[in-house]
Amino acid sequence: MDENATPDPLHDGPVIFAREIDPDGTTRSVGWDRVRTWTPQQDGELLWVHLDRNADGVGAWLRDQLKLSNATIDAVTSNQNRPRAFREGNALATILRGISSEEGADAEDMVAMQIWADANHVVTLRRHRLQTPKDVLAEIEAGSGGITVGDLLTRLVEQTVARIGDVVLDMNDRIDTLEKDCEGERTEDVLTAISQIRRQCLALKRHMSPQHEALLHIARDAPEWLSTDNRAAIRETIDQLHHYLEDIDVSKESAIVLQDDLNNRATAQTNKTSYLLSIVAAIFLPLGFLTGLLGMNVGGLPGTSSHSAFWITCGAMAALAAVQLFIFRKLRWL
Repeated sequence: MDENATPDPLHDGPVIFAREIDPDGTTRSVGWDRVRTWTPQQDGELLWVHLDRNADGVGAWLRDQLKLSNATIDAVTSNQNRPRAFREGNALATILRGISSEEGADAEDMVAMQIWADANHVVTLRRHRLQTPKDVLAEIEAGSGGITVGDLLTRLVEQTVARIGDVVLDMNDRIDTLEKDCEGERTEDVLTAISQIRRQCLALKRHMSPQHEALLHIARDAPEWLSTDNRAAIRETIDQLHHYLEDIDVSKESAIVLQDDLNNRATAQTNKTSYLLSIVAAIFLPLGFLTGLLGMNVGGLPGTSSHSAFWITCGAMAALAAVQLFIFRKLRWL
């Protein structure tokens, strides 16, 4: 199932996809008309609705059908969405950041996924495309056995964090590759790649730190429909996210060290070149002075009437250059 594909005829309005899920795990696709009037017909039945949060009718449905407060509606439909989580009675609202699946999007361009859940509903809302909901949907439809609201919420959280982990691991691999290959690459290209990695680290850290706090809040103040296994899985995800945050810090420090090393190499090469040019200038300074002096168009210059004066002058200048080189060697300038 691809949320970007042409939807079923039942899917209209703000619905990207919607599923009724029976206690035994059986799923049925439903449309917006059914969603707006849905009520559970048996214990354990749940409705998962994945919505475009900016579409018409979403706010009214959340208010009139699910009885959400205006503050909660603002939180789950706003475009200003820092990761957080909070309880409202027996319901849980969670705002997470995930990796965008928009074509051409960068890994650090993280987009929000808002989740509202109670004992019978899971509502996920997004503005830009996300891979996580369709991955979880495919997992549910391919699996067997029952699934609860707590299981669904836990899988959404796990998949969101797992995709972030893939980005962090890829970033670490890129740094390792740059460290191995920087000798044969142009310094400018390597520095550009390092700058991109540092920006990516900052973007991930900016979103992942509050996301870590949001998951901690869920673990501390979990609704009763989150089972013991669900809470254990969320704690494991929190621990995993904490490791990713540490990896991001290590990646950022590694990028800084590599960048400083390349800058130092470039500075050392520049200094070496400048030093050699200074030595060459020091050698040719007295020689240039002599050639300038002997080239004056005035009377009385020595050797003007001698056929061997030119070669004598060249020999004297060569000897002077040799003396200079000997002195520079003694002084360890060369």
